[in-house]
Amino acid sequence: MSASQNACRCSQAETLHIRSLAADDLPEVLEIERLGYSHPWTEAVFRDCFRDNYRLWAGCRDGRLVAYAVVAYLADEAHLLNLCVDPRRQRQGAGRLLLRHLLSEAGREQMFQTLLEVRVSNEAAYRLYQAEGFEEIGRRPGYYPAAQGREDARVMALRFSR
Repeated sequence: MSASQNACRCSQAETLHIRSLAADDLPEVLEIERLGYSHPWTEAVFRDCFRDNYRLWAGCRDGRLVAYAVVAYLADEAHLLNLCVDPRRQRQGAGRLLLRHLLSEAGREQMFQTLLEVRVSNEAAYRLYQAEGFEEIGRRPGYYPAAQGREDARVMALRFSR
């Protein structure tokens, strides 16, 4: 099933359509990024992700972008760099469905594992990643900028069975 054909059921009986993210989506992405993070990525950072070894996914409901994910493919590893759900649409299943989609695609493309970093303070994301099979494999001290200095990141991995 291609990304454009993929549709998943959400807890609010709305359909989440997952497709490739396009450069035309950047205004919506930047707005969600700004609402979702204290230290958002810039437009230049997002534009730099439109490369052959990256996968950028959009989650849409009712024709509107509500979530996105950015994944870098390096050798046989997928590295989830950014997954964000519009804060006004959180806790409706979009993040979980988008995560499952990108994991399915990474497995289909024969990646060995998916890695990610998550703020130590982001308990909701940490619990989601644990529930989807990720295990904490380490920490990155001072990885994220924070209001008062820097914040550590948990490094998590999900290995695919071969």
